[in-house]
Amino acid sequence: MALPTTLPAPILPRLVGGPRLRWGVLAPGFIAGLFAGTLHRNTDQRIVAVASRSAARAEAFATLHDIPSHVDDYRRLVEDPHVDIVYIAAPHSEHARLAILALDAGKHVLVEKPIASSAAEAREIAQVAGRSGRFAMEAMHTRFHPRITVIDQLLEDGALGALALVQAELGLGGASVDPRGRLLNPELGGGAALDLGVYPLWFHDFVLGSPSRVQVSGTRAITGVEDQWNATLHHADGSLGLVSATMRTWTPSHAAIGGAHGRIHLDSRHPQPGGFTLYDRDNRPVHRFDDDSGIVGAQGLCRQAAWAAQHIADRLTESPLHPLSTSIRVLETVDAVRDGLRSPDLAEAQR
Repeated sequence: MALPTTLPAPILPRLVGGPRLRWGVLAPGFIAGLFAGTLHRNTDQRIVAVASRSAARAEAFATLHDIPSHVDDYRRLVEDPHVDIVYIAAPHSEHARLAILALDAGKHVLVEKPIASSAAEAREIAQVAGRSGRFAMEAMHTRFHPRITVIDQLLEDGALGALALVQAELGLGGASVDPRGRLLNPELGGGAALDLGVYPLWFHDFVLGSPSRVQVSGTRAITGVEDQWNATLHHADGSLGLVSATMRTWTPSHAAIGGAHGRIHLDSRHPQPGGFTLYDRDNRPVHRFDDDSGIVGAQGLCRQAAWAAQHIADRLTESPLHPLSTSIRVLETVDAVRDGLRSPDLAEAQR
């Protein structure tokens, strides 16, 4: 089987001129600031309200991002009739509680990744969303970048032939120096599995789906959470996933897919927008994809919001690109990784 003669075109949302929503933000921290900045810069979606447990923090965020309303009570925001959808950017441990609060108030939700601290919590969100009839989606921005939409079409067409191996890793240095920070706080869902590992584990799932067996090894930080780990993800058809995440050092953060007819290698920092190269079975480069949208780095957070607005306008309660079942499935694998790393000898974790 020959590789395609051309690459498919990316599938992109309308950043401007499409359906528009009035957004509320719960928990205006660092990630919320990135989201608000790119939303207002690159789309015509608008944040109309922000809520924090700190009145001063809510006011400062509102002033910085030109948001007309700010409150110091989450319930007041989700009950605001001028808000259509709530973006939840609290620590992982609060995602499920706040998502359910917003859904029960009749609001659509976009919940920062991971959508919850466990698969059980993610299932609860899905149940409440189904009961409420409101749209709910995890803010897995990676899924909506141009290169992923192109790779998705290549995989759908079977361009690589039978898939054998997925490799994905992510490293963010410096987190381990502050044991008091959110990333290492076990009460806030800290650790290299939920915060960083969800990205390469999502990529593995995107290509190969759910594994039948998970083997892990790793190390723990002073707070007891995992700060570095490797996982081998086994599948019944013999394909493998090799996934790792570390908070102890920067890494190239590459991802790759290997098949019988060729391979795809994603450029560094694979969770963000970027390019990839398609190689043939003799390891010769055949096609190169470069993201020429001008949206780089954290600016890519804007696309997930534009897709959410389109899906809601289409009267959908889930994204066909990133449904809640995917978020639950990935968290099942995250749970397996974390369970394996809790065992005294870091023994094999079986699901």
